[in-house]
Amino acid sequence: MSVPAPESTPPSSASDFLRGFAASGRSVYLYVLFGTFIGIGALGHDFGFSLFWMLLSTVLIWAAPAQVILISALGTGTGTGPVEAAIAVALSGVRLLPMVVALLPMLRAQNTRTRELVLPAHFTAISMWVENLRLLPGVPRQQRVAFCNGLSCGLVLSAALATAIGFLLAGNLPPLYAAALLFLTPLSFTLSLVRNSILLADRLAFAFGLVLAPTLAALNVGLDLLWSGIIGGTLAYGIYRLRKGRR
Repeated sequence: MSVPAPESTPPSSASDFLRGFAASGRSVYLYVLFGTFIGIGALGHDFGFSLFWMLLSTVLIWAAPAQVILISALGTGTGTGPVEAAIAVALSGVRLLPMVVALLPMLRAQNTRTRELVLPAHFTAISMWVENLRLLPGVPRQQRVAFCNGLSCGLVLSAALATAIGFLLAGNLPPLYAAALLFLTPLSFTLSLVRNSILLADRLAFAFGLVLAPTLAALNVGLDLLWSGIIGGTLAYGIYRLRKGRR
């Protein structure tokens, strides 16, 4: 008489979180963020902010461009108040909204509560978004929220540690080096786009963006990045649909 095999116990949220945290250590973005936020920490030190303030801004804002806006707005002494700085940071965060809209359906399971998605929405940034799009398809849907939070916490911890190191090394860090570190994130994001571009529409959108963005910036067109995305994405999708309709 055969004995039925015992049912496997589904992984707990804690183990899913730890799996995500371990995955962050294998991500190239952990090291990219480390280099970027060394520059952020040094920038905050030069503008006279405290270490605690810098660490808090890293955890709460969690976006290097927004932090640069906040530090420069409050630290230059040009009369920009906290309200104006907060509005500027909020507007810079609007660019992440499409990423949130694309990511949350991948995390939501049948019994997922809305409040469980608040933390992943806060953590959504370029690095976290790219890595989750790459890794989540291999994670069971019921485990994705905890996995995503673990991955995100690993990346945030790297950024916070680098902020502290950059702050403490600010006196010995060459200004050119500190400024160059801030370009690691957009550079790595660009390389990730190239690697993950599979469909023709993806490749066309990337190519159009490379041409349109510097062209519109040179012409001093307002919201040049926004228009680059709208025009390039629309053209790429249109060409993709026409080519698909002819088959």
